[in-house]
Amino acid sequence: MQSASLRAVVRGRVQGVFFRAFVRRWAYQLKLSGYVRNLPDGAVEVVVEGERPDLEKLLEYLREGPPASQVAEVAEEWGEVGGQFNGFAVKY
Repeated sequence: MQSASLRAVVRGRVQGVFFRAFVRRWAYQLKLSGYVRNLPDGAVEVVVEGERPDLEKLLEYLREGPPASQVAEVAEEWGEVGGQFNGFAVKY
């Protein structure tokens, strides 16, 4: 397996709809490390590391979002694993 990092910025109706809790649940299930946070412009940022297939699966979930959300766009940036995360956090 190949490890990688992913930064995704999710735009649309993604704040106030339990999006961060949704991401946290899937990150735990997929054994990913990193964080999710709301951005001042109304988007949600997800920064994660893990195995590439698990990151791609998370990306699928990000494109769907939780039931109350309306995802308009997911911008993704792939990179190398930096190893700076220990677990997964929701940043406030």
